[in-house]
Amino acid sequence: MAQIPTILFSIGWTNHQIIMNRCKSNDERLFYILFAKKEQLQNKQLERAIKTDTMASILRAKNIQSEALYTTYAKSPALFKDTAYLDFLGLPQRYKETRLRKGIVEHMKEFILEMGKDFLFIDEEHSIKVGGKTYKIDLLFYHRQLQCMVAFELKTTEFRPSYQGQLEFYLEALDQEERRSNENPTIGIILCKESDMETVRFALNRSMSPMMIMQYKEQLKVGGVIQRSIEEYCKYINAEL
Repeated sequence: MAQIPTILFSIGWTNHQIIMNRCKSNDERLFYILFAKKEQLQNKQLERAIKTDTMASILRAKNIQSEALYTTYAKSPALFKDTAYLDFLGLPQRYKETRLRKGIVEHMKEFILEMGKDFLFIDEEHSIKVGGKTYKIDLLFYHRQLQCMVAFELKTTEFRPSYQGQLEFYLEALDQEERRSNENPTIGIILCKESDMETVRFALNRSMSPMMIMQYKEQLKVGGVIQRSIEEYCKYINAEL
């Protein structure tokens, strides 16, 4: 809190107006000042972040990360969300994973803005060969701040523990076959339509891979319960200001 005077100058006046008008508490205001600075958000992007309750989504994210992700990347709780809003895809009532993947690729700018500007897109259906067989990873990104590849597996159903084994196999293949000497271990993200927190907790409890289970929403639905302190978020972001 002693750094508040400095933090106030880190974003523009219009963003300050948005934050003052839309946020109800000092914790929310402080969070969105820090978040807008980190992501270099423009006015409409900041309004969307507040509307989709990004604060609650990030402060909950530690609950859906494996211990390996948290220990390998100490700042991961401040960089990832537990929920992604994909309303910009205009998905029909019924669709397959192919439709979801192609929609994300077609709206890559919006997807990266939703996930975080440190994501750089590498490939769609990225091929890896193991034991003479070819496997395809739905989406492959590179994360600038963490200096590692990030593999996404897309699922249009509720999270199932079997999805985890598939992704961990891909992570091992990427690390052994494609990761460069200056890069950190690959992170895996299962992006699914729904997830039961108790199932997620059991699945990740003994995972040795840096990975997380994230759910997506097809339409905007704001609101949430903050389960971690804003002070913990500030601890991760503080060094960047």
